[in-house]
Amino acid sequence: MTVCRDCCCGSRTKHPGVDHDAQLDGLRAALEPVHRVRTSLCLDVCSQSNVMVVQPGSAARRGGARPVWFGLVLDDAVVSDLVAWIRSGGPGVAALPAVLELSVITPPVLTDR
Repeated sequence: MTVCRDCCCGSRTKHPGVDHDAQLDGLRAALEPVHRVRTSLCLDVCSQSNVMVVQPGSAARRGGARPVWFGLVLDDAVVSDLVAWIRSGGPGVAALPAVLELSVITPPVLTDR
C-alpha cells in the first residue's frame, strides 16, 4: 500500500479533523510485516487528497490485477474496510467491497513533460 503524504494529503490545514500520523501508524500496525505500507510524495491527484493505492500481490499482478486507487480516505471506517480487504487478498484476489467502491478514484494520466 502506498499512502500519499505530501502537499495536501496528510495536511492538517486541508483536513483538520483527521489525525494523519495516527492513520498511518494504524495502517502499519494492522498490515505490516505481511503487507508493506509506504509513503509517497505527491501522487498528483490533489483534488482527491488523502490518496492511497493498494498494489496487487505478485501472483495477482501476473494474472492481470492492477493497483486500485482510493481518494478522500479520511474516515476510520474506510481505513478499517481497506485493511480488511487487503488482509483478504486485495486486488485480483478478493472482491472489492461495495462500500470501498465509493472511494475508488481514477489514477492520474502520466505524460511526458
